Formats: sequence, structure tokens, C-alpha cells
Amino acid sequence: MTARSPRRPALGTALALALLLAGPLAGQATPPVAEPDSIVGVDDRLVEPLQGDVEPGRFDGGRMWTFDNPPAEWFAEAYGIEADEAWFERARLGSIRIPGCSASFISAQGLVLTNHHCARNYVSQVDEGGEGLLDDGFHAATLEEERSIEGFTADQLIAIRDVTATMQDAVGDRTGPERQERLEERSGELEEEISEEFGGEEEGILAEVVTLYDGGRYSAYVFRRWTAAKLVFAPELQLGFFGGDPDNFTYPRYNLDFALLRIYDENDAPIESPEYFRWSLDGVSEGDPVFIVGNPGTTNRQQIVSQLLFRRDVEDRKVLSFVSRRAEVMAEVLENFPEVAETHDIRNDWFSAQNTIKSVSGTLEGLGDPVLLERKRRAQLQLMEAIDADPALAESYGASVAELRDIQDRKRALADGYGAFLGLTAAGFESPTLHRAILAFQVLNARQQGAPAEALSGLLAQIDSVGNAPAELDNRLIAARTRDSMDNYEVDEERWLRTILRGRTPEEAAAGLREGTILSDSAATVDALRTGRLDGNDPAIRFVALYVPAFAAFQGEFAQLSTREEELMAGLGRARFELYGWEVPPDATFTLRIADGVVQGYPYNGTRAPAFTSFYGLWDRNASFGEETAFGAWALPERWGTPPEGLDLATPLNFVSTVDITGGNSGSPVLNADLEIVGVVFDGNIESLPGDFIFLPERNRSVTVDARGILAALEHVYGAERIVAEIREAAAN
Repeated sequence: MTARSPRRPALGTALALALLLAGPLAGQATPPVAEPDSIVGVDDRLVEPLQGDVEPGRFDGGRMWTFDNPPAEWFAEAYGIEADEAWFERARLGSIRIPGCSASFISAQGLVLTNHHCARNYVSQVDEGGEGLLDDGFHAATLEEERSIEGFTADQLIAIRDVTATMQDAVGDRTGPERQERLEERSGELEEEISEEFGGEEEGILAEVVTLYDGGRYSAYVFRRWTAAKLVFAPELQLGFFGGDPDNFTYPRYNLDFALLRIYDENDAPIESPEYFRWSLDGVSEGDPVFIVGNPGTTNRQQIVSQLLFRRDVEDRKVLSFVSRRAEVMAEVLENFPEVAETHDIRNDWFSAQNTIKSVSGTLEGLGDPVLLERKRRAQLQLMEAIDADPALAESYGASVAELRDIQDRKRALADGYGAFLGLTAAGFESPTLHRAILAFQVLNARQQGAPAEALSGLLAQIDSVGNAPAELDNRLIAARTRDSMDNYEVDEERWLRTILRGRTPEEAAAGLREGTILSDSAATVDALRTGRLDGNDPAIRFVALYVPAFAAFQGEFAQLSTREEELMAGLGRARFELYGWEVPPDATFTLRIADGVVQGYPYNGTRAPAFTSFYGLWDRNASFGEETAFGAWALPERWGTPPEGLDLATPLNFVSTVDITGGNSGSPVLNADLEIVGVVFDGNIESLPGDFIFLPERNRSVTVDARGILAALEHVYGAERIVAEIREAAAN
């Protein structure tokens, strides 16, 4: 699946830093990944030039266009489409951003289409105990049967304002932490001012200052936000995730990865949503242009070669190791404690971990491809030649690449700390006990320094928000954290690590820690802090206190290097924009983009992948694996055991296109030239994984659930007459 933004971007490259503890302190084995190719050295000045056609492509930077400057001329050139301002406005207003994913309105009564894997947590949430909705699916036959979900937001982009000059003037010549503080301060001021201008929170309005081109441009995006929604329909997990992890990031596929929600107002009535996409009853054919409007989470296509080499050799490998170890822990709990795992919804975290493992592995494979790195190197040379040709740009940014290269070398010296302390507060992947402990450590430390109670309210709220985990999972996650340290530091050389272990295995140390700490429960932790019953003698607090000196030393140096790296990338971003303008889209930022391409199969595995798959393939896949379906990947639920009467098995189920997507695009509407829904995107092919740093339209494919397959399943398999009638009525209006 194309993972939801908080998970894949969150656990991908740019996310690696986000997984480190933010702010200063107050079984599955790792999949094999090829070792770095010797043709590319650490110093990109020493790259041996490759012969042949390895010149940068026109769209190496991708085609995730912003609505700040929509690509009307390109659409006319490529597809003969006269997309005017009204066309782009319809595309913008029909699409929405939901937590971690994208979605779209498909009726005037607030009906929303997204992916099953984007709604999976909601399906588990509305299960009223023992219903097994994740496995059996959910269908609200009436409006009254739709079930309210919590923790939901839907953001519709209603206006865009260029605030580049304001932001850059505010920063001036500041550098380091002072620069970052001023950026955040001015962003907050602008967001508040512009939000109030459009009506403010009372009217459901919020503004967000978005950084584009690494700081070369800044835009204020104004959103209309809704916070109430209900689950309307979700197929069984076996259909929403058919093929499981083996088929993930592959094609051909046979998935019904879709779900339907409905947005409600404050009076518990469906909202009016006149800006919706009509449902295409005819669908698309191979060669037809299609457009995906959604919120791609993170790409890193503007990174220079030395940054990519650091990722290849250090950053992405450490992320892969971190997630793989947690996936192994989750798999053990799923296998040995199935009831505990179901109660605590561990399957969803395991799915996300598997998704990330495959995603990062694919990116690493691309980072080891000398041809792709040579294309990036030549693009870098072209950029620097253009900068050097402009005296003003050369004076400001001519030395940026050399300094960035030096920063990567200095970061390599910190690789052990990076691996040991990655993800200290990563929800779902770190022990909740240790997560609370590092926050509680800060509270105790701040109190010793005389901080007033009101200054600590934020930390207490964070502790209170950390969910509890069963001992079977928490113990294993504590042990995993210790093993991270052992992988990156020599036990014999690190007193703090020897003290944590005291001659015990990581598992024995974890069991002793959790048995003696009060921090295994969120409410008890907050109560103990408020009443003064928690001190540095708690085993979990001692655990944190032992590694804090090593972590603080690592974090201080790494953060300083990263801050300077951001400054240099912002300078190169300004230079790029001055040289090329909007010709190359900025990297993804989990804000609204429109991407274009055509429906098209591609060569794979010595043959060709068809543009479309059908229901025939679904049953064939199930039958072909026979008894292997007992493992779950290709099993079918009971209602799918025999093709139902009336279902045309030739109906398209999934299709591929050359449209540029990444994590966060999950649930995005796939539209034809008339802006009609022809599907909902849910994945990319395995060849698309290097798309984090380079877009290759000849290889990359986005994978979509065909609108015709969705409607056929609703009508002939699920008997969802009310939903089908609403979709058809909306399509006719």
C-alpha cells in the first residue's frame, strides 16, 4: 500500500530526524540490501563518470504540481486539455486531506471516498466489542447506522497566499537556532492573522504556512476544517489488503482498497458538499490521461549527491534496522498472544511496519543504482553551472554544495548515535513506558531547576496522551531499544550500557524494568508526577538517565549540523526558484498537489503487466495459491467464496498509470479530463520506490482501484443499495 503520511514519510528518510526526540532535553530479519556500489564514493567529486544515456530527465524532479501555479500549459501540451482556472478550482475543492491520507467528496451529502488502509483504524475503533469488523467489514444500510469516529479531521484547501517576501524579510540574515525560531514565530503570526481574516476557528478555518523549495518559497494555505465524521462502508480486510505484504508495492493487483466515510456538522447532520466529483460509470481505457489530486507526504528530490550517499550508507539503513526489529517484535506478539494483539490493534502497526520495511528497502536499492546517482550528479552539475554563471547567485550560494558535502562527512561520524537513539518517541514503535520515561525525566529535571508548574503542563499532557501497551509487547519493545544500543555501541566500552544490562540479557533487563516501574501506565505516571511520588529511583527513569549523556552529546552535534544543512538547502532552493521558477515542482509537503499521467501497462519480470486487472484475476489468485491461502494473503472471505450472480468478472478491478505519487497520496481521487472519479489510488509498483529521490515515468506506476470495480462490488457482492443509489444520483447531477 502507499502508506499513510505519518507512517511512511514518518518512518522514511525525512522522518528519521522526526523520530529522534524533538527538541533539547529539559521474527523478521532486516531484508537484504545491496552494499554500496564502489563506483560512487563518499565524496561525490570523485564519482567516476558513467558512459551512455544517463542525462537528467525533464521530470526527474517529478510532476506533483502545486495549485499555487497550476500547470495549465503543460496539460495543454501533453494532453490537449484546456484546463482553465475553474477546472483547477473544481479539482482543488473536491479533494480533502484527512489524518495521514487523502480523500475526496463524491456526493453533495458529504460522502467521502478514501482507502481501506486509511480507514482501518476507524474500523477497529467503531467495533462495539467482539464484532470483528476489521475481518468482516462494515456496511451502514441506513444513515442512522453510520458510526461516529474519533480523532478525525478533514481539510479542504480554499485559498492560497504567497508569503515568501514576508517570511524571508522576517528571517533576514539570522542563522542557526535564531533563524529557526524566527521562522516558527513568523509562521505562527501569519497563520493566526490569515485564519482570522477568513473567519477563524469559529468558522472552521485554519491557515498553514507551507515551505516550498526548501525555503525558496513560502505559501499560506487556508483550509476549511471539519472534525466530525462517520464510517459508512469498509470491505473485509482480506479484500482491502488482498495479497497482504507479499503483494504490497507490486502489480498486477486485485484489491478493493477503498472505504467510505461521511462528514457531519456540529448538529450531527451530513454536511452539504456541493464541490464533489461525479462518479464515472464508463471508466478509462489504456492511453487515457488521468489526474491524481491529493497530499503527497514527503519526497527528497532536491537533495544533492552527498546527501543521497549519506542516506544510502547510514540514514536509511538505520531506519530499516529500527523498523525491522519492531516488526519482529509485533510478529511475535501476533503469533503468541493473538487475543492481546487483537485487543490492542497490533495488526495495524505491524502492517505499517511491513509497509515501511518494503518502502525503505526499495529506496535503498535505488540509492545503490549507479545510473540513478549519475543522473543526480549531472543534474547537480547543471545547477551549479547555472549558479556560477550568475554573479549574484554565485556569491550567495556558490559554496553551498561543498559545505553540504562536508556536513555529510561530519554526520557519518555520528552514525552510532543515530542508530541507537532513533525513534525514542515514535508512537507504535517505541515502548510506551520508555516514551513516558523520557518525558517524565524532563519534568523532574525542569523541577529541579525551578520551573513553575504551568511551564510543565505541556509535558504532562504529552505523557497523558501516550497510550498503554500490554506487557507482552512493552517488554519486547524495551528490549528492542537496548539491542539498538548494543548494535551501535560496544558494551565493554560504554559504562552506561553495561549498567543498564548488569550482566543480563536485554529481555531480562526489560522484564525487571517494567516490573518495578510505575510508568507502565499513563494515568498512574501523571498522578505520580503531580503528587511528587515519582523520582529518579524509578527503574524507567534510571534507564533514561543512564543514556541521556550519550544521547545529549549526539543530539547537540547532530542538531547543529542539521540546522546548518537546512539553511544551505534553503539557499539552494531560492537559487533553483530564481533559475527555473515553477518549471520543476517542489518536493512534497503533505499539502495538496495535482499530478498527471496516462493509463499504461509496463514491462516487468520478462513480460508485460497489463494496464487493467479484473475480478477474474481475484479468484484466480486465490485458486492458484491453494492451501497457501491459509496464511491469509490470498484467502477470500465467505461471501466471496463463489462469484455472485450478476457480477461481470471482466469488470476492471485495478489499473496502473504513470502518475507521480508517494506516501500521503493514499486515498487520493483518480480523475479523468472531465474531473470525474475513475478510481482511488492505493499503491505504487516496486519500481516506483526510488521515487523518493527521482521520478522515472518510464518505470513508476501508481496503482488504482477502478471505480467500476468498486461500484460492481457494492452492488453485486455487498448489496449496498443505498450507497450505490447515492453515488449514481450524484453522478447524474
